[in-house]
Amino acid sequence: MKLDMLAIGAHPDDVELACGGTIAKEVSLGKKVGILDLTRGELGTRGTPEIRDAEARRAAEILNVATRENLGFRDGFFSNDEKHQVDVIKIIRKYRPEIVLCNAIHDRHVDHGKGSKLASDSCFLSGLNKIETTVNGVKQKAWRPKQVYHYIQWYDIKPDFIVDISAHMDKKMESILAYRSQFYDPNSKEPEIPISSEIYKESIKFKAYDLARVASIQYAEAFTTERYIAVDSIFDLI
Repeated sequence: MKLDMLAIGAHPDDVELACGGTIAKEVSLGKKVGILDLTRGELGTRGTPEIRDAEARRAAEILNVATRENLGFRDGFFSNDEKHQVDVIKIIRKYRPEIVLCNAIHDRHVDHGKGSKLASDSCFLSGLNKIETTVNGVKQKAWRPKQVYHYIQWYDIKPDFIVDISAHMDKKMESILAYRSQFYDPNSKEPEIPISSEIYKESIKFKAYDLARVASIQYAEAFTTERYIAVDSIFDLI
């Protein structure tokens, strides 16, 4: 299966929170989109890895993505080294995405910055023919995505561009709230964490609105780029 876009997150729920609307939008436009989680989020205060696995599957169904995989790296302790890079390279070469979305370049959670650099470095290395990888005994061909974009998470990083998700905000919120163990649930007996409050749930919409208002749209998600974006015409930017 060839994907148009692969969204990579250090933890299940990273992509839903930061770029779930963009994923929903591109799927609605006929693009094949996949999600790759690097860890199972096993160090999370609330829930269990098994609960998180089920929630991630439900969120993937809501977003109607073509595939979702989890590499099972150690939450909090994975590294941007050869072993981890090779595992990510195998996924990139397996699905050959044109675009990769990945974690914020730096953020409150240590895994986000690490995941960002790991994904970015792996995308570059995946294009080198002399790095050989095999899956089930079959040699993979080199593949380098055309663009790597970093979504924005906890920290307010200045974006290079925003995506209008006005028609897909409800789908984004539905996919986020599939993680019932992590986000606001008045019936939960789990410990409170920064993202489990009702205020935080409302702030997700507010952040999307705040990003969009300067562009005179309703809701948006924001990204940074690693290199310039070229357009055929300046009118493509209207």
